[in-house]
Amino acid sequence: MKQIALMGCPNVGKSVVFSRLTGVNVISSNYPGTTVDFIKGSTVIGGEKFELIDVPGTYSLEPVSKAEMVAQTMLHEGDIVINVVDATHLERNLYLTLEILETKKPTVIALNMWDETRHLGIDINAANLEALLGVPVVTTCAICGTGIKELASAVSEAVPSRTITPMSEEERWLKVGEIIRDVQVVHHRHHTLWERFADTTMRPTTGIPLAILAILLMFLFIIRIGNAIIGYLMDPLFYTCYGPWIVRAVNTFVPTGLLHDLLLGTSTIESLDFEQSLGILTTGLYVPFGMVLPFIITFYFMLSLFEDSGYLPRLAVLVDTGLHKLGMHGSAIVPTILGCGCNVPGALATRILETEKQRFIAMTLMAITVPCMAQSAMIFAILGRYGMKWILIVYATLLVVYIILGLVLKRIVRGESPELLLEVPPYRRPDARTVLKKTWSRAYGFLAEAVPFVILGILIVNLLFLSGMIRILSRVFAPLLTTVLGLPEGAIAALILGVLRKDIAIGMLLPLGMTPQQLTVSCLILTMYFPCIATFVVLFRELGSRAMLKATGLMILVSLTVGILMRVLLMGI
Repeated sequence: MKQIALMGCPNVGKSVVFSRLTGVNVISSNYPGTTVDFIKGSTVIGGEKFELIDVPGTYSLEPVSKAEMVAQTMLHEGDIVINVVDATHLERNLYLTLEILETKKPTVIALNMWDETRHLGIDINAANLEALLGVPVVTTCAICGTGIKELASAVSEAVPSRTITPMSEEERWLKVGEIIRDVQVVHHRHHTLWERFADTTMRPTTGIPLAILAILLMFLFIIRIGNAIIGYLMDPLFYTCYGPWIVRAVNTFVPTGLLHDLLLGTSTIESLDFEQSLGILTTGLYVPFGMVLPFIITFYFMLSLFEDSGYLPRLAVLVDTGLHKLGMHGSAIVPTILGCGCNVPGALATRILETEKQRFIAMTLMAITVPCMAQSAMIFAILGRYGMKWILIVYATLLVVYIILGLVLKRIVRGESPELLLEVPPYRRPDARTVLKKTWSRAYGFLAEAVPFVILGILIVNLLFLSGMIRILSRVFAPLLTTVLGLPEGAIAALILGVLRKDIAIGMLLPLGMTPQQLTVSCLILTMYFPCIATFVVLFRELGSRAMLKATGLMILVSLTVGILMRVLLMGI
C-alpha cells in the first residue's frame, strides 16, 4: 500500500483535510523511538487504497524540535506528498513548500482556506502558481468540503517538481518573493452580507441550530399548507362534488350486493365517509388524492428549494460528524430526507454512499425509523385530534431508535465507512420553473406508484373481511396484540395492509375506537415492523437476499421491543 504524507505548517487545516480524505477508523500512535504523536488512516482513490499519514506540522525541514525531526523523516518515507498551504498566508507557507519540492517527491499542493481568500480580498492565480511550482495545485476549503474531491483525484497526477531545484535559505526566500509577486494581488474588501450568512450556516455552532430551525420550518410549512389544501380544496371537492356523484352512479348500475360494497364500502348519499368506508372508489381514491397528495406536493416543493438553493450539501457537511458515529457520513442525510417523502427514492439514493456497510445501515435505519410523507400525513391526521404531544412522542421515539440502532449497527456490521467527499456549491437563487417541474415530476411518480397499491390494498382487505380471514387471523394473533401490545384484535387488518400501504393501514386504525396511547403504539409498530411492498422490492434489489433477511429480522425485533416498551411507558400518560 502506498503512503501519502499530508504535510504543512501548523494551523493550516491539515487535520481537517485528513479527516475529509480518510474514514473514521484512524489510528493515533507515537512515532517509533519518540513521544511525537501522529495519525494515520486509509483512503481509496481511483480504486486504489492508500495509507494517509497526518505528519506533525512544521514550518521547515531544518528541524529544531522532535516534531520537526519526525516530519522530516516521514517525508522521506512517504511515496506521495500532499502539501496543505494556508492560502490566506501564502508567503509564510511557501518556504516549506519549496523545501518539499526540492526533495523531488511526487507532490500535490492543496491551497486551503480558499473561501477566506475571497472574503479577505486576496486574488491568487492558481494556474500560474501551478506552472511556477511544477506540480498540481488544487484550491480547497476543508471545513466545508469544497475541492476535496478534486484533491483526491489529483493524487494520481502527483509528480516531482519540474521547475524547483535545490536552493539555499536566502535563495528560497527570494524565490518566495518572486512567486508572490507573480501570483497574488491583495485588495481591500469586506465580507458581503450573503457571504456572512453562508459562513454562518456552515459553522457547527450556528449552522446546526439553523439547520434544526430550517427543518422544523419546512415541516411546519408542509403541515400548515397541506392541511389548508385539504380543508379548502380537497374535502369540498370530494364531499360536495365527487362523493354524491359517484354514489348515485354506482347505485344506478349496482344498487346492492358484493360489487356495490367493494366499490363504495359503507358510504351512502346521506352518510359519506371517505376515510373509513373502505370502498375502492371512496377511500381508495380519497386517501391518495385527498389526504396524502397535498402533503406530498408541499414536501417535494420544499425539498426542491433546499436542493436548488445549495443548502442540502451544507446540511450534509453539518451532520457529517454525527452520522459518522452511526457508521455513515454526511451524504446519508440525502436519502433520509428523500425517505421522508417516499422510502423508494430514499432507498435508491443510498447509491451515493460508497460502501456496503454504509448502504446497509442507511437503508435499514430509513426503513425502520423514517415514515414516508403519506404515512406522516396519516399520523398527523389521526393523532393531531388528540393533541400535538402524541405526534411528538411518535417522532421523538423514532429519532431515539434511529440513534441507538445506528450506534449498534456501526459496531456489528463489518466494512468501512469512508470520509465525506462532497462538493459544496455556492448559494444560488432557485429557478421557479425548475422547482415546479421537479415537484410535479416527483408528485406524479408518487401517484403512479401509490394509487394502484391503495386500490389493491382496499380490495384485499375487503375480501379478507368477507371471507372471514380477518377473524381467523385476529384470533391467532390475539395474544400478541392484546396481551403483549395492548391493541384490539381488529388491528391485525391494519398490520396486514401495512405490507401494501402504510398510510392506508394507519387510516384503518380509526374505526377501532383506540385510545391515544394505543394509537401511538400502533403508529410506531406500523412504521417499524416492515416496509411497504414497493420499498421492500427496492431494498431486496439493492441489498440482496441475505442482507434483506437480516434487515427484516431486525425490523420485527425492533418494532416488537419498542411496542412493548412504549405500551409500558404510556400507561401512565
